[in-house]
Amino acid sequence: MIQYPQIDPILVAIPTPFGFDFPIRWYGLMYLIGFSAAYFLAMSRAKKPTSPVMPEQVTDLVFYGALGAVLGGRIGYMFVYNFDGLLADPTDLFRVWEGGMSFHGGLLGVGVGGYLYARSIGRGLWEIWDFCAPLAPIGLGCGRIGNFIGAELYGRATDLPWAMVFPNSDGQPRHPSQLYQCFLEGFVLFCILWWYTSKPRPEKSTVGVFLFFYGSFRFLVEFARQPDAHLGFLAWNWVTMGQLLSLPMILGGAALFVYAHKTASSGVPKHR
Repeated sequence: MIQYPQIDPILVAIPTPFGFDFPIRWYGLMYLIGFSAAYFLAMSRAKKPTSPVMPEQVTDLVFYGALGAVLGGRIGYMFVYNFDGLLADPTDLFRVWEGGMSFHGGLLGVGVGGYLYARSIGRGLWEIWDFCAPLAPIGLGCGRIGNFIGAELYGRATDLPWAMVFPNSDGQPRHPSQLYQCFLEGFVLFCILWWYTSKPRPEKSTVGVFLFFYGSFRFLVEFARQPDAHLGFLAWNWVTMGQLLSLPMILGGAALFVYAHKTASSGVPKHR
């Protein structure tokens, strides 16, 4: 067993003239790092001659994406994973700093943000979604580090040598499943997408690759991740809510990838 590193979720508390300290939390810092990484990666991609986004348009793109990710992630989490808590105290919806974000809700939020952004600059929706897909994994990985530091969303009990005892758990050694997700959804997914988009690809195919691999990685890690206590297993004593939400991503991503390549072989131009 590996000792869990006790890290204060508050990185630093900044004194204010109003008599209270303003806390800077690791969780929020991870989001800031993720959005910053998306900005610099977008600037790199925007310099390519086939890019649908110009460098001077990147700031607005990241703003739309960040707003969609935060709003969609929080709303999705509260409605899918903590609806009872929302009914008990509707103000919980706004307490983003306490953690509790849904990737699938965030994905929908980013999709809506991409749609609004595409309309604002007069570009095609799929062009923008394809452009944005490789920007997301670094932020996803950072978010999982935030989950790990906050000792939330940990894994199931195990006797593996790298198991950890998380604070506020039942004292059993558990999978550090947040780190599994950080590696797969962050590093590995980023490498796959950055390699795939290194040359022109059929429109829609990059989104297909993102959906398929993220859904597959999430579905796999769910076997090691502890399901939410109030939800438990949904079927057969192993199916979780995360797997149920990821399955359409796997199937839809594969179908979109095949459709994109079949369409491209019929003469439709390719995009980055």
